[in-house]
Amino acid sequence: MNRLGMIAIIIEDLEQAVKVNQCIHQYADLVVGRMGIPYRERNVSMISLIVDGPNDKINALTGQLGRIEHVQVKSMLTKV
Repeated sequence: MNRLGMIAIIIEDLEQAVKVNQCIHQYADLVVGRMGIPYRERNVSMISLIVDGPNDKINALTGQLGRIEHVQVKSMLTKV
């Protein structure tokens, strides 16, 4: 069963953005929408993803993102 949700990503070191984008690309089939805002004055970038897919694939995506150094990840999924 597919779940709908949102993933918030904060990249605290802009050099890690390439790794984050590569990871998101691997799970592109889950991504319904994406918004990314680089905040250069604070040397951070924030990305929000709307995802739709199986719970285990969404968890795999957030797990991979969370293992990237200087990257914070939070997710919220529908209960249905």
